[in-house]
Amino acid sequence: MSSVLQPATPGQDLTGPSTAGTYRPISSHLAIAPPVSVVIPAMNEAENLPYVFKTLPDWIHEVVLVDGNSTDNTVEVARELWPGVKVVGQRGRGKGDALITGFEACSGDIIVMVDADGSADGNEIVSYVSALVSGADFAKGSRFANGGGTDDMTFIRWLGNRVLCAVVNRKFGARYTDLCYGYNAFWRHCLDKIDLDCTGFEVETLMNIRVVKAGLKVQEIPSHEYLRIHGVSNLRAVRDGLRVLRVILQERSNRRALRRTGRRSPLLDSVRGEVS
Repeated sequence: MSSVLQPATPGQDLTGPSTAGTYRPISSHLAIAPPVSVVIPAMNEAENLPYVFKTLPDWIHEVVLVDGNSTDNTVEVARELWPGVKVVGQRGRGKGDALITGFEACSGDIIVMVDADGSADGNEIVSYVSALVSGADFAKGSRFANGGGTDDMTFIRWLGNRVLCAVVNRKFGARYTDLCYGYNAFWRHCLDKIDLDCTGFEVETLMNIRVVKAGLKVQEIPSHEYLRIHGVSNLRAVRDGLRVLRVILQERSNRRALRRTGRRSPLLDSVRGEVS
């Protein structure tokens, strides 16, 4: 991992400048943790941001708001609610593009993904961080794990999520109870191993597949999804479900190709070139 917690030594001042910028007090359940960055992709979410920021813990290292060219006062509201917020303009379009942009702007050792529609409870972040500092590489939120739940799930979305989740579990050896959910947290070093390259809502599925393919340790975190407070979601069940399926098939195809060719050693290839 990129950071390892060290036990305090007798007489050590945990509030001094040498430690306060690296480890922060959390709660009675988790004493200290490395810097945590929260990434919030948002487009025209000014009405929802007060609910989002209200639940964010005050021990968070930074909040990175990725603005998707909002036409309302999303940015102004964010700055008023969290004066130190880091605002980043989105370069392209789509949730995947927004998250990738936000990840690049993070400075924390731990990165947490939170939606801007008010459906996620920021108080749950402590559970994600606890899982990571306890040994997990990727803490994956699940609405269907024991203790989780959802107030915003149509039958079509539930069925599609269940079928796609079963396919991923079977094809990639995962044990997920939820696939298409955007509340996740991970160590920053994971980004080098999953190499995200998609722009839409399917980014969450791609992350879930690639952490398994990379052999990273995943722990599911029970999470409750609430109803969007204001506005209408850009998610389209059928359209985005097909995009998720396409990602699954592509990743499966890439895995088969890798098995056929095998993992070549660059050194061995150079030697072969010299011999030939």
